[in-house]
Amino acid sequence: MWEGRFITAKKQGRWEYVSRSRGIRAAVILAIDEGHVLLVEQYRVPLGKNCIELPAGLVGDHDDNIDEDASLAAIRELEEETGYRAGTMENCGEFYSSPGMVSESFSLFRAHGLSKVGEGGGVDGENIIVHRIAVEELDDFIDQKRAEGAAIDVRLLLLFQPK
Repeated sequence: MWEGRFITAKKQGRWEYVSRSRGIRAAVILAIDEGHVLLVEQYRVPLGKNCIELPAGLVGDHDDNIDEDASLAAIRELEEETGYRAGTMENCGEFYSSPGMVSESFSLFRAHGLSKVGEGGGVDGENIIVHRIAVEELDDFIDQKRAEGAAIDVRLLLLFQPK
């Protein structure tokens, strides 16, 4: 139906859905360091507000890296967004976040051997805020961010503890 640089709107029978253009995919990083999880906060245009998320980024989104290895993209994105470098990335598999509307998948990586090497914040005006939150304080942090009007990414369900 329509194709842009990063997304394509498609129709198949009665179904309308969105996919990534040019085979672009995403890498999402679960980074827990000494009992603290690394989260990012950034403004998301489709939501019209800031969103609390796991660090993530696109794989193969530039013409010069179409065949990029997802684990290398995960290492790069973690450092760009959070200022932490992973010694290794464990691939936890491919997941789909909203399969009734979006065909996009993401590879989930678990970062190991973290070391702080910079400030993070992203590139090209992403204006990412880095949060290093104690896992046992995560529920309170999320409640506080919701009260401030922030959106919460569904992938944070990985970290919720039953009350």
